[in-house]
Amino acid sequence: MLHLTGLRRFFVRARARDIRAIRQRAIRQAGMFGSSPNGGTGAQPLTGRMGSVPLFISSKGAEQPNGMRSPSSCRSSDLLVGRARGPRPFALSPLLAALLPLLVLACGGGSDGPAATSTGRPVKHVTFMAGFKPQANLPFVGAYVAQDKGFFREQDLIVTIRHAQSGEHLQLLLAGEVQLATANGANVLQRNAEGLPIVAVALVGQKSEQGFAVLQSSGIESVKDWEGKTFGYKGSVPTEFLATVKANGVDAARVKQERVSFDPRVLSEGLVDILAVFVSNEPDTLARLGFPTKVFDPSAFGIPALGLTYISSRDFIAKDPEAVQRFLKAVLKGIAYANENREEALAIVMRYAPLEDREHQRFMLNTELDRAANENGFGWQTRAQWQALHDTLLEFGTIKQSVDVTTVFTDVFLKEAYKDGKLVWP
Repeated sequence: MLHLTGLRRFFVRARARDIRAIRQRAIRQAGMFGSSPNGGTGAQPLTGRMGSVPLFISSKGAEQPNGMRSPSSCRSSDLLVGRARGPRPFALSPLLAALLPLLVLACGGGSDGPAATSTGRPVKHVTFMAGFKPQANLPFVGAYVAQDKGFFREQDLIVTIRHAQSGEHLQLLLAGEVQLATANGANVLQRNAEGLPIVAVALVGQKSEQGFAVLQSSGIESVKDWEGKTFGYKGSVPTEFLATVKANGVDAARVKQERVSFDPRVLSEGLVDILAVFVSNEPDTLARLGFPTKVFDPSAFGIPALGLTYISSRDFIAKDPEAVQRFLKAVLKGIAYANENREEALAIVMRYAPLEDREHQRFMLNTELDRAANENGFGWQTRAQWQALHDTLLEFGTIKQSVDVTTVFTDVFLKEAYKDGKLVWP
């Protein structure tokens, strides 16, 4: 059973909040959360192609429906709505696209299981909602592999895997309809600064998802070379950009900043000189179009940015910490398995995302696995990491008020899951 001493201390530190009122507020504020940057690395295919290379565009809150299944209870034939033939993109009819989420729920986990198992533990049911469409974002992969390889079952856990379509995962988490989800580190802090009690239970992305790409042919070799150039960003100017130019002694005002579309060809077509990218996404797309890039990684300059996390609500952690513990152990084992068996993990991903480009998913998986390594084990997180990120966000105005970081994350479950850097199983 989960040792709760540390967890009690965690909740003592957390300031008192009216969870019910916050839930209602979250539901009313539908649409306030972005999908791709907050819960996954967007990779939405364009409707057209350049040559034979599919284009993938980061998109915020715009998911294209895909065939999804829960391997433990549903096979691809159960959800078969058509097949892509040749190089032409596959498209669902509007009716099938609307019905697909319902079909997925019908085939997913969540069916009644036995009251108890040979371990004597009661079977628990949870719903995990990935923050974007099915693809090889590492927290998603951890859940896919845990489902496929029976790791959830070994933890006496029945898990329904769902995917956000328009950033709704945080609302549903706070409403109690979803028990676990994903968000990047900055988003976790931002939402807590706004009074929303989401908690990071594991930090999968030890480095930021954000990078800054330039064409290899551009002659741009250092951040100092950004002066006088045009920087393209999606949504809002990334904190990592402001921190990176400051760390390199560059006045941000000397870099022209323009908001651009999610199409990475703005860089290859010369509309911008520097482009904000997800390091596991657009660099591959551009390279396969014949435009290799150089990517400036904020972490190389000591910028304390963090990647994707597994999150839960403070309410659910208090209600059922054992379910959180079991889920976390299973997905961490899934990530470790994926790291050791990358081709098999990719095959599992493709069963969830059959319409995605396999080689692009391979690039995403390998990139995110390499950026998730931690000597203490996958998912490890510390107060120092969160405090450094908090201070950077506060310095550049990304959050408007200070937050007690000990209420934003907890390492209690990780300390239960690992011993001397090794996952304790089962």
